[in-house]
Amino acid sequence: MEIRTGLFYLFSAILLFAAFRVITARNPVYAALFLVLTFFQASAVWLLLRAEFLAISLVLVYVGAVMVLFLFVVMMLDINIDTIRRGFWNHFPLAATIGALIALEMAAVLMGGFRTGEDRPAVAAAAVQAGQQLSNTKELGRLLYTEYLFPLEIAAVILLVAIVAAIALTHRSRKDSKHIDPSIQVRVKAADRVRLVKMPVMRPAPPEAPAAHVETKA
Repeated sequence: MEIRTGLFYLFSAILLFAAFRVITARNPVYAALFLVLTFFQASAVWLLLRAEFLAISLVLVYVGAVMVLFLFVVMMLDINIDTIRRGFWNHFPLAATIGALIALEMAAVLMGGFRTGEDRPAVAAAAVQAGQQLSNTKELGRLLYTEYLFPLEIAAVILLVAIVAAIALTHRSRKDSKHIDPSIQVRVKAADRVRLVKMPVMRPAPPEAPAAHVETKA
């Protein structure tokens, strides 16, 4: 067995273990850390496939930005794990059905991609023999903006809707919010905010009241 094949099996095994621990870890922080490990192993697999641009993009975008944000959010939120686990079995049938449907769809897409991409290695080998230097970044851009332009636009619209929804949920009016109108802050004067009060440096202590004597009868 070649060393590349051995590395592929090693990275794939760690990737599957980390992905399994993402959904089985009891602590959400541990789940996020296992997801970081999953991304690193996927990046290593892409490096073995000579997709350097995708590997670096995965590390920089997801591990360097998205997962750091997830960790900050998870650690700052006060999540009650016991409350979340109470309704697990009630929602398990629906979640299992949706998971099986997604798995079937991914299998159909992957099998279709394998069938249609059989001639691509031959084209790449012919280009290398002809002396043309292939760039996976250039080929990725060409495919995204030619054959996959419509799915790319749909993904962009979905991300835009997600951004707008996140902003709308953040800026919604709540009773416990301490939001202040910026126009009111601009019109505030210094005299309305600060008041100088002159007090004497030393002030005599008030006289002590005489203690009341209580007579007790034997």
